[in-house]
Amino acid sequence: MRVNAGTVLVGDKVVLVPYLPEHVPKYHKWMEDEELRELTASEPLTLEEEYEMQRSALDRTFCLDFESLNPEKWQLDDDKLTFIVCARPESDILQPSPLNPHDPRVASLPMIGDVNIFLHGSPGDEVYAEAEIMIAEREYRRRGFAFEALQLMLGYATASSSGYFLCENPSSIREALQDSPLPISPTSLLVRISESNVPSIHLFEKLGFRVTKRVEVFTEVEMRWSAASLHESAPS
Repeated sequence: MRVNAGTVLVGDKVVLVPYLPEHVPKYHKWMEDEELRELTASEPLTLEEEYEMQRSALDRTFCLDFESLNPEKWQLDDDKLTFIVCARPESDILQPSPLNPHDPRVASLPMIGDVNIFLHGSPGDEVYAEAEIMIAEREYRRRGFAFEALQLMLGYATASSSGYFLCENPSSIREALQDSPLPISPTSLLVRISESNVPSIHLFEKLGFRVTKRVEVFTEVEMRWSAASLHESAPS
């Protein structure tokens, strides 16, 4: 997506970079895993189809000005903000100052997953932003990588309201926000998660989301963010 095409977000554990052509082969390999496709509700794609998806995501404009939207395009194609999640080694010397996604220090970092926000709605209707996280590399799961990736993504996406999602090293978010054309309102954020995916439910609860709906036909829960929920989950 154009708005984050030159954006790199640096945390303590992870570095978020735009989805680039060089990421496609490994991403395609991930999505050959049936379990990952099931968890992400994804269809199997050929390598060329995945390259086309990457090009489409990069070319898309993340637009919050509904007056200027083409209604037909809006109905056909949800806006999507995507970052690839890379692991940051403990010995890494990257600084949180602005970095180029093609910087060799960034390009050499191991890919471990992706994080997305899908913007849904149409002119005159409710608008909501659906967050999604995938840590594809199993050895990086349940070690805080997903939590920090979401902190960085949600802090970036909500811009002026990023204080709700600051991680221990927030300076990279503040740097990125200087050029960010966002924000999304935090109260428009939601996630949909399988009822059986208890770790993910707990992960989003830590970020201030609470279950607001159960969708029996899909055996999933819908969670929405609220400041009150965030205060409830904060340690006393």
